[in-house]
Amino acid sequence: MTNQPELKTIGLTPAIYCGDQALFHVTRNVPLGDALGMASDFLCLAKALTKEAAYAKDSDYHAWAAHYLTAMGKALMDDVTKVITRDRDNELANKRAEGMAEG
Repeated sequence: MTNQPELKTIGLTPAIYCGDQALFHVTRNVPLGDALGMASDFLCLAKALTKEAAYAKDSDYHAWAAHYLTAMGKALMDDVTKVITRDRDNELANKRAEGMAEG
């Protein structure tokens, strides 16, 4: 059995913009399970806030809170996707290189 290192975030994904500059980024080296758990929490809270905003008067703050939570959840999901895609692409490239070396 081979020991595979735990996959972690790469920290390349911006979250909230201020003008044309990212104000926040996903932090590097967070285990993917933790990042996905946090994204799930953000999106669950955003869902609850949007539902509440649909029924409440003067609910702008609900909508803005949901907007920011959704943006942070999306950034986490995008960063996790980059890690998974990068690892898959590296594995495919290694297989191609091995095939060329054998052939």
